[in-house]
Amino acid sequence: MATCDICGNEYRNALLISVEGLAGRGVYDSFECAIAGHAPRCARCGCAIIGHGVQDDVSIYCCANCARRDGNRELVDNAGVRS
Repeated sequence: MATCDICGNEYRNALLISVEGLAGRGVYDSFECAIAGHAPRCARCGCAIIGHGVQDDVSIYCCANCARRDGNRELVDNAGVRS
């Protein structure tokens, strides 16, 4: 049995997650706790980014709207873009 790093629940089928470039790893009893432990946060609104965010060299945003509201006019959402 492993203990979740976020909620403390002991769970037989826990997830062990490591992220490239970050020190350490986490043990979680659910994807919800894994998101809380690893998902980046939007630089504008603070929400957990669990999909495709947009980012520049300094910040990551949940969407292009948050980037624009933060003064970054170059970033665009990729949803619906066809190559």
